[in-house]
Amino acid sequence: MDGGTTLPELRRAIGVDGRSLLRRYNLLKPLLEQMITSEAIAGVSVPDDSLKTAKLELLDQRGFETMDQWSEMLTDLGRTHEEVIGRLERVIRRQVYIRDRFAPKAEARFLERKNELDQVVYSLLRLADSFLARELYLQIESEESNFADLAKRYAEGPERNTNGIVGPVSLTQAHPLLVEKLRVAQPGVLLEPFRVADWWLVVRLERYSPATFTPEVSDQMCREMFDAWIEEETATALSRLEGEFSDFSIS
Repeated sequence: MDGGTTLPELRRAIGVDGRSLLRRYNLLKPLLEQMITSEAIAGVSVPDDSLKTAKLELLDQRGFETMDQWSEMLTDLGRTHEEVIGRLERVIRRQVYIRDRFAPKAEARFLERKNELDQVVYSLLRLADSFLARELYLQIESEESNFADLAKRYAEGPERNTNGIVGPVSLTQAHPLLVEKLRVAQPGVLLEPFRVADWWLVVRLERYSPATFTPEVSDQMCREMFDAWIEEETATALSRLEGEFSDFSIS
């Protein structure tokens, strides 16, 4: 897809003045994203059971219990039946399209990103003083003190407010040196203090959770690939549109 009917339709709709207005308020890109998405999902059918489920979920989200309260919910939303059904159908079409197009590639993407998806929980003390770091390490190691109490008293980072606990978080969110230590650490084993930038760290891995390819993860991978595809299509369409408007302006 290289813009399909999107660009001609947009050119007719906005013209040069409209394009300038959209650019001024940073609306051109999101408009193109929505138009490209609409064009992609236009031919997708909406299963009756999916629409029924979506309606019941919406009712539940708004605090209603049965389909008999649908009209009451519409009043609460300030929307017509057609508007709400249209939005629900768009969400369903998008979900169906994403799964149909990208599910065959989801596991391959998961394997590429697995290291980023692995989750860890660890205890952390971040300290500026190397001697204090060593002293607190020895107190925890000898069970003279516990991690949570020392974190509340001595930690100099945000872990002070969480009893020293960090996570669950993606393993790659930490500093590369800390990531390297955590990858080879055994749960429950206290690591000797080590330096990262301006800090001395006392760390204990509490739990390591390798990512697995579940249906939920598959859906996440599909959404990521769809978002990347939309970004690429939008960038291409923007480039062509800007070029055409520039040519028009020069002439």
